[in-house]
Amino acid sequence: MSTRTLIRGGLVITAADELHADVLIEDGRITALAAHGSDIAAGWTADRIVDATDRYVIPGGVDAHTHMELPFGGTFASDTFETGTRAAAWGGTTTIVDFAVQTAGHSLREGLDTWYAKADGNCAVDYGFHMILSDVNEQTLKEMDRLVQEGVSSFKLFMAYPGVFYSDDGQILRAMQRGAANGGLIMMHAENGIAIDVLVEQALARGETDPRYHGEVRKALLEAEATHRAIQLARVAGSPLYVVHVSAEEAVAELAAARDKGLPVFGETCPQYLFLSTDNLAEPDFEGAKYVCSTPLRPREHQAALWRGLRTNDLQVVSTDHCPFCFKGQKELGVGDFSKIPNGLPGVENRMDLLHQAVVDGHISRRRWIEIACATPARMFGLYPQKGTIAPGADADVVIYDPHSTQTLSAATHHMNVDYSAYEGRTVTGQVETVLSRGEPVIEQRKFTGRAGHGSFVPRSTCQYLN
Repeated sequence: MSTRTLIRGGLVITAADELHADVLIEDGRITALAAHGSDIAAGWTADRIVDATDRYVIPGGVDAHTHMELPFGGTFASDTFETGTRAAAWGGTTTIVDFAVQTAGHSLREGLDTWYAKADGNCAVDYGFHMILSDVNEQTLKEMDRLVQEGVSSFKLFMAYPGVFYSDDGQILRAMQRGAANGGLIMMHAENGIAIDVLVEQALARGETDPRYHGEVRKALLEAEATHRAIQLARVAGSPLYVVHVSAEEAVAELAAARDKGLPVFGETCPQYLFLSTDNLAEPDFEGAKYVCSTPLRPREHQAALWRGLRTNDLQVVSTDHCPFCFKGQKELGVGDFSKIPNGLPGVENRMDLLHQAVVDGHISRRRWIEIACATPARMFGLYPQKGTIAPGADADVVIYDPHSTQTLSAATHHMNVDYSAYEGRTVTGQVETVLSRGEPVIEQRKFTGRAGHGSFVPRSTCQYLN
């Protein structure tokens, strides 16, 4: 049965434009835009009319870096695909790209099928997958080609976590060469894990066991060194490179230098690096464990370089690296040994609001907000213009956003399945009011009306940001 929805009276904001326009939606797609008050818009009729007066009408967010149900350090991330995508919707994100994991000694196919099974029928919003490569060999390199054809067109490698996800330079080079040939985008966790493990061992031997030492051993220079090395390996392979969760000024400088040479090198940062710091890691009574993630939070002075990188486009994307672990029973695994604290923060629900606060604070413009949170991640990972914009033919993933209301972020009110908020007590300006996913209301006037199983797998083309 055909349904038509009309969104009236809002300010439509995309990465390219801001216009007072009405938006017509039919059968899950945006069919037309027309200036509010124009003869064309006045003639439209619909089954459902959404009043967006004094509101922004923006594309649903695309979070290209989440870890639902990720196994890590003897436990699992606390958000399932059901709870995590529901929280995403509450925060105005309508597409996530999660990471399927290859277990060392097993095939990529086996890992991907495991993640398909976790997500299938459970998601409130649409989803795609990247593939984590834990074991690069002739067989898995061949599998990469098949995955690209299947719409899983990006592959993450780790220069960190020896014995778990780590790949050496030779394995990384081979994967990059394969990506250069098949169009797959290589994503890199850039930290020198071999050197970090030495510093961890030495810190623990000195009795330095508190969470703050997690930040001290994972040095900014070792992030910068790995970023530099990844860039050079990508140059040798003739491959584009996407560096995930960039946290340090020195790493941004490596990306900027490469981009100044015209190299296809891209960088992502996350809200935690823009809004939190080592001050949080140093919170007393083991509270700092809540903020343990890798790359780690940096001293506050790094934030200016990250904001500057977002303004100059040396950093293109803000994703969350959403990987929540409860403080009770999960983060507490590292009492007496910071290296045993599960790495990850909750954030999928907070990203769009925190970035709107950045608009209010003057760090970025409204259009840049949409660019780094919606349009560029969609282009970077082969989802544009189906996702990431408001234009005829695009999926009707639309958020009605109230830029004037204020809210206080708190574990008491968030919808992520985790017992703390990384932003507890922080007041931000702006709030999601209504969310449509492919034209279906998932959030209506701050009430959840979605359902598990509405979200579907979205196959992706190769990176469109290179064109």
